[in-house]
Amino acid sequence: MTLNHEFTEKIQQWLDTPHEQRDYEQGALYLLKLNGNQIMYRNLMSNPRGKAEFIEYHLRKHYSFRVKDLTHAQVVAMDKQVEEIVKKHNTFTEDNPAKEFKQGKRGDHDTLPDEIQALYVENLSLLQRMREVHLKLRTLSTADAPCPDSERYPFLKELIELDTRLHANWDRYDHYTGAENEPVETVAEEKPARKTRKKK
Repeated sequence: MTLNHEFTEKIQQWLDTPHEQRDYEQGALYLLKLNGNQIMYRNLMSNPRGKAEFIEYHLRKHYSFRVKDLTHAQVVAMDKQVEEIVKKHNTFTEDNPAKEFKQGKRGDHDTLPDEIQALYVENLSLLQRMREVHLKLRTLSTADAPCPDSERYPFLKELIELDTRLHANWDRYDHYTGAENEPVETVAEEKPARKTRKKK
């Protein structure tokens, strides 16, 4: 039977949510969808937060099983995508991911709207998190035993998503002019390439 990967991702999002911010009623509902046990569900709903450890344990168990359903080919493809992402960023090989980051700041940065300036600030945080995820992937790769696809998948997925967000932010930051109808090509021609974020 083919598992619903969209539902698997919802479980992962729930597990990734800090404990104090989790919706344990939602977690109990996820367990009901997974095992169909109405008695367990009613018992959990009497005090969801009080059964927090039970809910998390069983969701993690189901999540691990479901992630294994991902084909090896999918993880291999994601590995290749991550390899290309890493090649584009020299910050992953440096001790300080903020090094030379300031060179990407626009000359008129301080006059930009707050939400546009925030994109620049966010991207530094994104790069730092990408470095952390990349280091974790390298640790998994050098483990004594072969790393299961189910262990690599969450980190590969996160790094790809972070890179997508990073590029979307740079695109909006670099091309912002205040004139929404101005062609992007015209703006792009006026700005130098971001060489600091790619290997030469």
